[in-house]
Amino acid sequence: QVQLVESGGGLVQAGGSLRLSCAASGSIGSLNVMGWYRQAPGKQRDLVASITSFGTTNYRGSVQGRFTISRDNAKNEAYLQMTSLKPEDTAVYYCFVTQRSSATPYWGKGTLVTVSS
Repeated sequence: QVQLVESGGGLVQAGGSLRLSCAASGSIGSLNVMGWYRQAPGKQRDLVASITSFGTTNYRGSVQGRFTISRDNAKNEAYLQMTSLKPEDTAVYYCFVTQRSSATPYWGKGTLVTVSS
């Protein structure tokens, strides 16, 4: 089992910045993809950004240029730097990871990001 703990959520005004962190622990093995999904009230959970162990990144179109995902493989941590935040970025952000041995993702419990207008 892999445990994920997110941190860094909170309330910020539009145009502000936040940095989310995700720390993986437990039976980690070789982590493959790490990333973030988000879910706004009444909406489905959508991919925000992901990063492979080699550093290849992928972003949702609406956050491209505003969000930056990174990871520290030695620490088994991933980060999401969010800038120029908009009210529509308000959601619960969930960290996920996959292992090389399986495509089944592990999920964190989520951290709430609220952007006020």
